[in-house]
Amino acid sequence: VQLVESGGGLVQPGGSLRLSCAASGFTFSNYAMSWYRQAPGKERELVATISSSGGSRNYADSMKGRFTISRDNAKNTVYLQMNSLNPEDTAVYYCRAARFVTNYWGQGTQVTVSS
Repeated sequence: VQLVESGGGLVQPGGSLRLSCAASGFTFSNYAMSWYRQAPGKERELVATISSSGGSRNYADSMKGRFTISRDNAKNTVYLQMNSLNPEDTAVYYCRAARFVTNYWGQGTQVTVSS
């Protein structure tokens, strides 16, 4: 099983990034997918979740209207489009696959928002 995040980097305040998480080794379309993030010295927090079919999406309040989660089950990939980024969005971003009691995590990708 692998979840490989990509797309992180350094971006200026107000900028955008799109993260990708490529999955392999399990039946991707059976799993809900989530993005989490962890800033230095803080606990990991949920950013957004999308259902296995993509028909349902939920966001943390601070990300609503700025972030969009999506998935392509044909490509076994989940995405996180992040707009209007600010320095408080600086963190390592992780993707997670979950189905009942089974869950898998990626290794994370660093996002740094700074001028």
